[in-house]
Amino acid sequence: SSQNLSEEFAEAARQLKKETPRIQFGKIDVTHQHDLRKEFNIQAFPTVKFFVNGSREDPIDCKGVRKASAFITWVKRRTGPSTVLINSTDQAEAMIKAGDLAVIGFFRELHNDSVEVFCETARDVPEMPFGMTASEDVCANYGVQRNSLIVFKEGKPVHNEVLEDGRQSKLGLTRLIKTFTLDLVTEYNIETSVKIFDVPVENHILLFTPMNSETFSEIYENYQSAAAQFRGKILFVWVDTNEARNGRIFEYFRIRDIDVPAVRILNLTSEARYKMPADEVTVENLKEFCQSYLHGKAKQHLPSEEIPQDWDKMPVKVLVGKNFNSIIF
Repeated sequence: SSQNLSEEFAEAARQLKKETPRIQFGKIDVTHQHDLRKEFNIQAFPTVKFFVNGSREDPIDCKGVRKASAFITWVKRRTGPSTVLINSTDQAEAMIKAGDLAVIGFFRELHNDSVEVFCETARDVPEMPFGMTASEDVCANYGVQRNSLIVFKEGKPVHNEVLEDGRQSKLGLTRLIKTFTLDLVTEYNIETSVKIFDVPVENHILLFTPMNSETFSEIYENYQSAAAQFRGKILFVWVDTNEARNGRIFEYFRIRDIDVPAVRILNLTSEARYKMPADEVTVENLKEFCQSYLHGKAKQHLPSEEIPQDWDKMPVKVLVGKNFNSIIF
């Protein structure tokens, strides 16, 4: 909530005041400051912006940061080095074991385009420690080809990404790495919805199915198998249709009991929705659906009531989603 975020922000300000007094924290109630709201195009609340070198031009947006510790890391990585230089295996092990997640870049040399993209990505993912190394010993110890990054989760390598010069963008890497803060498939509920929207992946696939159905474990397994291939491109979400608190999301997608199990893709930017053409939730069908969507071949789904039989009888015609385009346009 805004209240929580405000408290975490204040806590970050308190801690940073001791360490780096040159970084000032302030807050503005834009309900009374219409000009400022307009100047900085504030649309969502709360919005956090970072102004550099006394200029009001092009402040940096701080998005998806919710904890004081992450605010502090975010600011420090923008005012100093964003990654830790690792020179020994002991140093690498200490970072990997210190918390839940860690990201380490293994490079041939510490000055190339890949290193730059890696360091920029680190600035945008303050929830995780980032380290980088060009040490032959460290690379050999993890059996890593140089110029790649490894995401470690609970001490184990869970993802290896080759960093070819110019191939990865900062945004692409940020999306990929942030998905590791979620499970491969995330159940939608009040607690997780905030985390789901903090990951900057704009394509979400949703599986609507009740947990207590006989086919649940098989369907869920298929869904999880398909998810690994699309990490960073499509976020896989599962919605328990037996959970009454999920009512609003069924309404939004117009899902009825007889429709489940149902699979939909939602693009958060355009709010366009897509329905999986196949009925069966198999790995094959899911992969085909996701690929056709990513290649721009999936048909947009306009949730609609059936066309009433007497829609054309009266002078005022009855329109629903299915006949709207053909009659109006």
